[in-house]
Amino acid sequence: MIQDSRRVVLQPGFLLHHRPFRDSSLLLDVLTKDHGRLALVARGARSARSGLRGVLRPFLPLKLSWVQRSDLGTLTGAELDGRLLQLSGDVLLSGYYLNELLLHFLHRHDPQPEVYRAYRDTVTALGQSANTAAVLREFELELLRLLGYGVVTEEVPATEADLQRDAFYEYRPDQGPVRVQRTEGDLVFAGEDLIGIRDRRFDEPRVLRAAGRLLRALISHHLGGRELKSRKVLLDLHRGRARISGSKDERGA
Repeated sequence: MIQDSRRVVLQPGFLLHHRPFRDSSLLLDVLTKDHGRLALVARGARSARSGLRGVLRPFLPLKLSWVQRSDLGTLTGAELDGRLLQLSGDVLLSGYYLNELLLHFLHRHDPQPEVYRAYRDTVTALGQSANTAAVLREFELELLRLLGYGVVTEEVPATEADLQRDAFYEYRPDQGPVRVQRTEGDLVFAGEDLIGIRDRRFDEPRVLRAAGRLLRALISHHLGGRELKSRKVLLDLHRGRARISGSKDERGA
């Protein structure tokens, strides 16, 4: 709980989520550079005369000002901080997936400047890269690392030996890769694929598929099995396209 009144002016941030609040206001979830994730009320932001209507949108780099007297702060200003980013289609859904990840993983009032920078750079990359899935895998790996859930890339337990390319491993979320004799299973991976994930060789389709399978499982584990709505929408869309085209679509989450 925030005890003292605090005024913050022109803090870099992004809007993660908003919803109606009372008659004409919005309740905002924002990610800020130096103050972490916050809840702010934007009074009158839904009124026709509000100057905030075109500014308070996801994926726009903003400078935010607010007064914090409790867990719920009051927005006092918002302005664009940089160029306008245009995300659409699968890329837009992928952006909402990033936002949903942060809403689930980050606690309020916990400054995470490295997470902020990773998110800012990833949003920019989404607007520029033709390989959306690779951008998402990079962010997932970095987010897990920054939050202390980094992907283990040595064989465990006991020896912590280097992974062997021609061996197979079962990845156990609370331990890491354990060498096994079988070659199939939900979290069984070839050593060469885990090495590719470690080296972030996401330009290789096989490594990209393995990374998606591993990171889906790890994120689900750390979220206690909670389903991310944006990921489900993306996967459903891609499965539908795969049925139509007869091939797998590797884009998105």
